[in-house]
Amino acid sequence: MATGTGKTYVAFQIAWRLWIAGIKKRILFLADREALRNQTYTGDFSPFKENMTIVTNRKVDKSYQIYLALYQSITGQNDTKNIFKQFSKDFFDLVIVDECHRGSASEDSQWREVLEYFDSASQIGLTATPKENKEVSNISYFGEPVYTYSLKQGIEDGFLAPYKVIRVILDKDVEGFRPERNQKDKYGNLIEDREYNNKDFDRTLFLGKRTETVAKYVSDYLKAHNKRMSKTIFFCVNQEHAAFMRQALVNENADMVKINDKYVMQITSDNEEGKNQIENFCNKNSSYPVLVTTSKLLSTGVDTKTVEFIVIDSNINSIIEFKQIIGRGTRLVEEKNKLYFTIIDFRNVTRLFADNAFDGEPLQSEEYNITKKNKEYDFCNEDVNTAETAEKEENEKKPDTSLPLTSNEPKKYYVDNVEVSVLKDLVKYLDYNGKLITESFKDYTRKNIKNKYATLDNFLQAWNGAEKKSIIIDEMEKAGIFIEELKANTKKDLDPFDMLCHIAYDKPPLTKK
Repeated sequence: MATGTGKTYVAFQIAWRLWIAGIKKRILFLADREALRNQTYTGDFSPFKENMTIVTNRKVDKSYQIYLALYQSITGQNDTKNIFKQFSKDFFDLVIVDECHRGSASEDSQWREVLEYFDSASQIGLTATPKENKEVSNISYFGEPVYTYSLKQGIEDGFLAPYKVIRVILDKDVEGFRPERNQKDKYGNLIEDREYNNKDFDRTLFLGKRTETVAKYVSDYLKAHNKRMSKTIFFCVNQEHAAFMRQALVNENADMVKINDKYVMQITSDNEEGKNQIENFCNKNSSYPVLVTTSKLLSTGVDTKTVEFIVIDSNINSIIEFKQIIGRGTRLVEEKNKLYFTIIDFRNVTRLFADNAFDGEPLQSEEYNITKKNKEYDFCNEDVNTAETAEKEENEKKPDTSLPLTSNEPKKYYVDNVEVSVLKDLVKYLDYNGKLITESFKDYTRKNIKNKYATLDNFLQAWNGAEKKSIIIDEMEKAGIFIEELKANTKKDLDPFDMLCHIAYDKPPLTKK
């Protein structure tokens, strides 16, 4: 099921009904991240109340009926760390695996051992991003999906928020950067003479003004659209980049930071203060934090319902990771007027929307089936790192800039005096067929309104016949016609009715006055 369509809630309903009926008496819910486990405990599974417990890495209490556990807490290299073996093999009747595309999908992973140990229990795998390739297959273990529900379906049915995409092109991303002869970075290191491009930025070469340009563009956009209190996630290359981005955002939004110092936060695995704010950021009734920078930690599973802006400034090539990132914005929260979300893309990652694998059914590749049949393959170690571990590994790659570089050390250069500017920004909108189209927003709006209401009389009939005018406005926003965006485009104080009549049917642009 697509992110945001309620996998955990569905899992709870299944578990609850079977438990109440006495069909399944003891249930294990497995997650691979503390935030996901805790979110399940306090959220969807909370009706189990005193019958439920969280399994830690200590001796287990077998008097409960519902157990929530982290793979990492109950497995290890030896039997003393394999906490799950404190339970008998037939202790659980039902095992539910959250994010089952990860370690449990790989035959040689340590996590698979847990599922095989409790093989007498019914097992349900939950995922928004199933994996099917030579190394990993959900289908080979769990079987064909019993139910699927896609992002496109969710948007069409009104359960998920539609989106628009702003693709921002920076000059250095197009032109690349080549140092001048004998140019040194801010720490006095001689920069290797070659051309650096988008793949290098923030990994082997840090251009300070590039980060500042990204922070300024997004901050200016939020100011212009009266969205400064809209929750926004910046996905960065690594923890260090997230820290630099945070500082750039603080500089751009000093007035808001002065009001509340949690307006901008870095939420990465190495930042305890930021990690402690995850719950507040996810809470739809909590105003702060507003702008958060991360690399991997918020990419999956964390239920960020009210996020309205997703900023991508990292090179994402994986369809799975991309779907997880997009999923942070897909929740609809009508009482908070969160009816759509905006993706601001600085690395052309949104090209992946056009990939057939983005919203298609998970299919086993021919290569997988052949090698599986012949059993001649050697599984690679599936990357079963949690986001925290992945972030820590990224951080370990960071060089110590206080020491001179030697030819044997990984090189990263820090350059603060190279100007970076925005060459162009393209806005793409989701049409009625679920495709991203690039055209003038006014032209797009006119075409879509006329597709639904061919004449002004048709539109007037619908408008006057609607019990509440907001019904038509909401219907348009679900189809990708965003009233706030129209206001920003027309730059006049128009009533929504007059604005739509002006754009679609060439009526005079009457202001509210």
